[in-house]
Amino acid sequence: MVHEESPFFQVFHEFLIDHWNKNNTPLHCLAHALNPKVHSHKDMEINQERTKCIRKYFSNLEERNKVNMEYVEFVGKNGDFRDFDSIENRNAMDPKAWWVLHGACAPMLQTIALRLLAQPSSSSCAERNWSTYSFVHSMKRNKMTAKRAEDLVYIHSNLRL
Repeated sequence: MVHEESPFFQVFHEFLIDHWNKNNTPLHCLAHALNPKVHSHKDMEINQERTKCIRKYFSNLEERNKVNMEYVEFVGKNGDFRDFDSIENRNAMDPKAWWVLHGACAPMLQTIALRLLAQPSSSSCAERNWSTYSFVHSMKRNKMTAKRAEDLVYIHSNLRL
């Protein structure tokens, strides 16, 4: 049997790659690396972006070294992170709650983790844009170009600000 990729697969694959590239920021990578459920310390790209973020956040070399040592303890499950409950709760608890309960031994890292992991993820902004788009590009106005509709959605959204 010859392996053939469908056109749908190619479109979907490109969409996923574009989505990854848009969301692959140093801050997202740091948040991902600080999630106790995820063991991403072996991913080179995430490590590089995490390092960029820490370097930008901590310009002082002494503070940066301290945060990096705290990160090493966290990833290696060393020190207080070696505790049985700390390890068991990594998969059982919400990441923010885990850092509140077990992160006191790494105060600088805990502060960053709580700031990043406390951010709610929501698709409401995208839903709002799609709602506006359906208002702008209706059946009566279906001959409008995609670029023009996109421009009108942009204007409508910014006028509401």
